Amino acid sequence: MRLPGGPTLTFRINKYTLVRDVVSSLRRHRMHEQQFTHPPLLVLNNFGPHGMHVKLMATMFQNLFPSINVHKVNLNTIKRCLLINYNPDSQELDFRHYSIKVVPVGASRGMKKLLQEKFPNMSRLQDISELLATGAGLSESEAEPDGEHNITELPQAIAGRGNMRAQQSAVRLTEIGPRMTLQLIKIQEGVGEGNMLFHSFVHKTDEELQAILAAKEEKMKLKAQRQDQQAQNVQRKQEQREAHRKRSLAGMKRARGEADGDSDAEDPGIPPEVEGPGQEEDDEAEYFRQAVGEEPDEDMFPNARWRRPIRPSSKKQRVKNQRPNGGTNRRPPKAKDRPCGPQTKLGPRGATWDNGQGRIRGRARPLKRVA
Repeated sequence: MRLPGGPTLTFRINKYTLVRDVVSSLRRHRMHEQQFTHPPLLVLNNFGPHGMHVKLMATMFQNLFPSINVHKVNLNTIKRCLLINYNPDSQELDFRHYSIKVVPVGASRGMKKLLQEKFPNMSRLQDISELLATGAGLSESEAEPDGEHNITELPQAIAGRGNMRAQQSAVRLTEIGPRMTLQLIKIQEGVGEGNMLFHSFVHKTDEELQAILAAKEEKMKLKAQRQDQQAQNVQRKQEQREAHRKRSLAGMKRARGEADGDSDAEDPGIPPEVEGPGQEEDDEAEYFRQAVGEEPDEDMFPNARWRRPIRPSSKKQRVKNQRPNGGTNRRPPKAKDRPCGPQTKLGPRGATWDNGQGRIRGRARPLKRVA
């Protein structure tokens, strides 16, 4: 397949031979890593005017490998050859893969041996000229099947001993595999999905092709309608979210303004529910401080708000405010001989009073002020 727009060609492999099977069948094989550093040379045979599908196949095979500029190509980069032959009778493709080797011609076999640094046995020779002239002592298996079909004149020097420019050299091919026999099944538009351009086994009439095209167009129209509807739904939801955000911001701003209030308005004061027993006891505690000159006990006014006594700032003021009991705030100890009966109660700071006669001994307790 041709990415990303297609088309897609589907082949069936009728026959195949693995690389290891091909190499094992050869007497001498040539395969090394440097052969695969460059793309192979593609050779297409018998791809003539046999139909548009054959022409499309040839174009697809050509696009599998980078194009070669015959005027600027370096022959040292061509190490492999890929041959694809088309048989119009069976409509099959023969896939072959070869390794390329270039050797010089026009020299005797002995000279080639010397150039290859392979010295033959010369014990039976009388002179070195016998080796160079006749090639005596060489086996018949070293005979080269060169001829007019593979001998050419090199346009540039090629790596190898004796392969010089403008000299005759022979091009030899050694198969390295794999082998495959392919048969074209179908050609489709797109990447695996699209109209059927060619099929080897299924043939449709013009009416069937028109019906298929009409069904496909209807399917594309429905798909476009769904996409438009989806785009409208996305736009509508986005507008609703934007409107909701604006309403939320306006509500937050309105609530913040109501919480802050108007700065020019009068202070309404303490709400009525705040004024209660606690406020009244605060007033009584303040009156006790002014009359007695000291802080009342905590159990006298439990609901009053207690404040920290303010210490005088100067020494003279501290001496002036000292009390007769040594200037301390400690409670005086209770008298043991003081009678405590059902008619007598202890007041603050050791003061007692008689509920029956209303007489008070000790320090006077201030009267409760009525608001």
